[in-house]
Amino acid sequence: MSFLGEFKSFAVKGNVIDLAVGVIIGSAFGKIVDSLVGDLIMPLISRAFGGLDFSNYYWALAGQNAGLSLVEAKKLGAVFAYGNFITVALNFIILAFIIFLMIRQMNRLSAAKAPAETPAAPITPEDVLLLREIRDSLRNKG
Repeated sequence: MSFLGEFKSFAVKGNVIDLAVGVIIGSAFGKIVDSLVGDLIMPLISRAFGGLDFSNYYWALAGQNAGLSLVEAKKLGAVFAYGNFITVALNFIILAFIIFLMIRQMNRLSAAKAPAETPAAPITPEDVLLLREIRDSLRNKG
């Protein structure tokens, strides 16, 4: 099979297409979570910490003035942007929690849809079946 033929058979498999759809939806969902954290949650946390923009918390590593915004401080040199890191970590925690809730709900729905399985009769071993045939054969002859 040629290289292009192998690639085509790989690319049109159902799981590859499902993965591509998942990545696209995931990136869009990530933007929603970024907005949720950046526009709704972090301002509330910032307010609790004195009204400062929490994402602009940093330690200057190149001698920048303390009053600069994070963007301006980064232009002047290296910074330890712990506020931005906390914002991104909070994004991840919220995203992981929402995905957990979604999967949990999907598992509940699939468990509810699954029919209750009745226990099947145990399978009789082959040697027992053979012995029963011999017994029945002897009964019929005698």
